[in-house]
Amino acid sequence: MLEHLNKETFKEKVFNFDTNTDWKFEGKVPAIIDFYADWCGPCKMVAPVLEELQKEYGEKINIYKVNTEDQQELAGMFGIRSIPSLLFVPLEGQPQMAMGALPKDSFKKAIADVLKVEE
Repeated sequence: MLEHLNKETFKEKVFNFDTNTDWKFEGKVPAIIDFYADWCGPCKMVAPVLEELQKEYGEKINIYKVNTEDQQELAGMFGIRSIPSLLFVPLEGQPQMAMGALPKDSFKKAIADVLKVEE
């Protein structure tokens, strides 16, 4: 089951924007953050793919979900204009955003290239 983040858990697990002005990832393993909404059709297509990826990669990555309806402040901080928007967060370096319902192969490529994680 993918973990849903709110403002407080986001600060603990991803980025504490109250104490840091520059990006500083708080996680122990790379992460993907899915900014979505319940009414969004493409978001519903991505959800099972993310569940599969979490099972396949296990402890190597964390996949989090942020509901843009409930967490408008988080969505605003990342300039989310369209959903799904997916934030790929490597352990080192800057996160990268991808927009739209990506096919599983694109996720795997981004996990390898951006997150530097192999299955």
